[in-house]
Amino acid sequence: MKTRIGILGLGGVGGYFGGLLAKEYQESEEIEIVFIARGETLKVVSEAGLKIITKDSETVVFPKVVSNDPDVIWKLDYLICATKTYDIEESLLALAKCIKKSTVILPLYNGVDAPERIRTLFPDNEVLDGCVYIFSMIESPGVINNVGSLQRVFFGSETASISKMKALQTIFKDANIESYLVEDIEDTVWEKFVFISVLASATCYLNYNIGEILESQNGRNVYVSLMNEITMIAAVKGLKLPDDIIMQTILKLEKTPKDTTSSMHRDMLAGRNIELASLTEFVVNEGLKYEVETPTYQLVLDKLSNYNKAEI
Repeated sequence: MKTRIGILGLGGVGGYFGGLLAKEYQESEEIEIVFIARGETLKVVSEAGLKIITKDSETVVFPKVVSNDPDVIWKLDYLICATKTYDIEESLLALAKCIKKSTVILPLYNGVDAPERIRTLFPDNEVLDGCVYIFSMIESPGVINNVGSLQRVFFGSETASISKMKALQTIFKDANIESYLVEDIEDTVWEKFVFISVLASATCYLNYNIGEILESQNGRNVYVSLMNEITMIAAVKGLKLPDDIIMQTILKLEKTPKDTTSSMHRDMLAGRNIELASLTEFVVNEGLKYEVETPTYQLVLDKLSNYNKAEI
């Protein structure tokens, strides 16, 4: 029996890592990679393949299955989810026919609320916790441009089958995906969440790219204020984050191409829906829950909520 792995969402995350998997297992008799896409992306990838651009190469992959039809996708052993967080419920419920009780679901969304939301939909399934570090974006439908030098996947679970998680890590490793099976995965996911939530909130609030944040005193002040608020929440929740996490995240930014920005900022500039609920509002709500003041996050939320109502 083949191990069938579905990739839900062919954006910067799903397209890049899914593309590496499809390339490695294109001729495999044991592993089948299924791309789950819709609209223009489905059309382009079906006809011309998925193109992955890096600073060193261009690769086009042709998975055997590209569809949004549950009857074509059929039963999956693993489902890797990489859509936007506002699409979680709609996209997964549309695939209910493909998710059997033994299907392992790996969310690779921005934010930290996805696993709980997915477990509400599919309480019988093993839902892992996961996150990625990558600067990658859709250049056009079916074309993914990886502009950074860091591509890592972290995942784990306190309750899921160790053998299934190790099997997935082997599948990643054989496809040249740098992956880590982490014991204290909640800490790892929150460490990434701190990075992406602050970056998304700061870039959208200031309308700055990464270079402009680093080079502006106001940009740095807003960034550090957001960092202080979210790390205080993490501390009150009992999460173990690095003591120097603020300095670590600034160093990560300094190693990133200065003209890049967060995916939420790119969506805002393009007039698309933004992941405000999962990346900004969630932090404000956690602050209220744990009685931690979040005035800078509240400023960001107020401004972006007004933008959302006016522009989206």
